[in-house]
Amino acid sequence: MDAQLKQRIEGLIASSPIFVFMKGSKLMPQCGFSNNVVQIMHALGVPFETFDVLSDMEIRQGIKDFSDWPTIPQVYLNGEFLGGSDILIEMYNSGELREKLAIALAS
Repeated sequence: MDAQLKQRIEGLIASSPIFVFMKGSKLMPQCGFSNNVVQIMHALGVPFETFDVLSDMEIRQGIKDFSDWPTIPQVYLNGEFLGGSDILIEMYNSGELREKLAIALAS
């Protein structure tokens, strides 16, 4: 990955405490997995920002290389990769996600 793309991705991630690379937007998710993440964030009532990977093929592939994670969506919390749809569902169901977000957003 070239330095410019890496810097662009890091800038997006840094722009919000909770940042989601997804297909579509939080107002109009374009796949079920992305929709799952949006619904979880809304259920927890936390603010988050998104980037539509369908609008930029360089970012779409670049984020997979950046995180070494092959699928979209990808959720970042305070700059750290948290996981994708399945991981967020597990964390939400166990209560771990609510706790982790509360701690991260309080600091």
